[in-house]
Amino acid sequence: MKKAICLLIFVLLSHSHSGAWGFFAHKRINRLAVFSLPPEMVGFFKANIQYITENAVNPDRRRYAVIGEAEKHFIDADAFGDSAVYKLPRHWNQAVETYTEDSLRKYGIGPWNAYRVKLQLTEAFKAKNKPAILRIAADLGHYLADINVPLHTTKNYNGQLTDQVGIHAFWESRIPELLSDDYDLLIGKAEYLPQPQLTAWQAVIYAHEALDSVLRFEKELTQKFPTHKKYSYEERGGISTRVYSKEFTKAYHDMLDGQVERHMKRSIKMIADFWYTAWVDAGQPDLDSLIQHSTPAEEVIPTERAIQTREHEN
Repeated sequence: MKKAICLLIFVLLSHSHSGAWGFFAHKRINRLAVFSLPPEMVGFFKANIQYITENAVNPDRRRYAVIGEAEKHFIDADAFGDSAVYKLPRHWNQAVETYTEDSLRKYGIGPWNAYRVKLQLTEAFKAKNKPAILRIAADLGHYLADINVPLHTTKNYNGQLTDQVGIHAFWESRIPELLSDDYDLLIGKAEYLPQPQLTAWQAVIYAHEALDSVLRFEKELTQKFPTHKKYSYEERGGISTRVYSKEFTKAYHDMLDGQVERHMKRSIKMIADFWYTAWVDAGQPDLDSLIQHSTPAEEVIPTERAIQTREHEN
């Protein structure tokens, strides 16, 4: 009975379409992006780096409480056909005309949403609205990191269609938590993006092209590992929880040949570039004058009881 409960916890933790990278990796990605900003921006962002770091995970927290949140984290490109990732309209209005808004939201609006949030950040910079700048910048970092994840570009987001349930959290959470301390995540200086909406789609394409190896290598490795070596048990919140073993994780990581590191690095670079581009498009406002203003408190996430009440009302 105890093992059955632990297995259920394992499945529930891993079976989430919108929880890309995991809290650990999202925080690290947002934090490291700060250090690639130009001098005119880095002072402000460093002064608020704790906020940018801790609030990197708020979109994942909101997905259980806010209707319409989950669809912002992914796009099931293959729901529109095998080559749709190359053919889908890059601009939202064109996409709506072609597929209807309901269909698009059903299969995820990740890249379109990332560009929309970038526009919001530009307006926040123009207004020199410190709370809005920080909140939107943290959210934008999360959304951009999400669309750099291969399993966020497919209907088979958790391996449920190929008997690989759990691979979602394995790739984006377990591997970074165990191995990312050895990654080289320095990405140089932020660069201006003349067409950020197309850059978001380039991320989706690059991630989707990596999907085959993500699934195939795990399948091949599973055939070589008996179950008792593929999984192990670790204490999580006082509960013995089944996780992928360190041995299996390392073997899979080696087969991927730096793939997770590359996607983390691309995420960091893209976030810094989007923040910088939003600031430039806003007219390069003076951010140093905002440093002394109070930093907003962390976003208040509804409690489980509030979430249940809202679901009951709806």
